[in-house]
Amino acid sequence: MASVKQFQVTFDCAEPERVARFWCEVLGYAVPSPPKGFATWGDFDRSLPPERQGSAFACIDPSGVGPRLFFQRVPEGKVVKNRLHLDVRVGTGLVGEERLAALEAECARLVALGAVRVRLLGADGVNESCLLMQDIEGNEFCLD
Repeated sequence: MASVKQFQVTFDCAEPERVARFWCEVLGYAVPSPPKGFATWGDFDRSLPPERQGSAFACIDPSGVGPRLFFQRVPEGKVVKNRLHLDVRVGTGLVGEERLAALEAECARLVALGAVRVRLLGADGVNESCLLMQDIEGNEFCLD
């Protein structure tokens, strides 16, 4: 039986490029080079039929370790909680006040990018504290 070596995470959204560029900033990801024969992604996008223009965008981990993120336009808006979310690991190995300070610092950076702080989920004796957040289209994620 073959094992999966790579995967990508796909987001449904209204504005793929805008959401992709937000996540590039959050994760330190990059926009890959445009397809061969195109100087920019804008040039590539304009080559598509009008109904497909702006319908997708992607970003990649420049180190090649993390998954590719793909963003696709869908007609419906987000109406319920995500069934899957990303945990952005900024407090790994930290506990107590030191962990909270790291979470709060990253939260401030992401709020400046357009994210929304939802609430702090405090340490409960089993799990350390984390912050529930929303991206620029309301998709939940955690600062962990």
